[in-house]
Amino acid sequence: MAEVFAGIAVVGCLFGVIAALGAIAVRARRRGATASAVAAAMAAYDEAMHSTAYSTFVEMRSQDERSSPVAAPDKD
Repeated sequence: MAEVFAGIAVVGCLFGVIAALGAIAVRARRRGATASAVAAAMAAYDEAMHSTAYSTFVEMRSQDERSSPVAAPDKD
């Protein structure tokens, strides 16, 4: 009977940890704190596993940071 209670305790602890991590994830998403972290994690993964994809990611980021040319006003 003690083994059953030990098993229930282990399952209960695992459920508690999963619930706590889920609550933390929901809170982080609501605060908007995950966007840059997820982008950085995916960039690191791409750099390690797909070197050409990482190069494309870096190029896309640099294109986003560049300012687009603005047409000159007419001199009429």
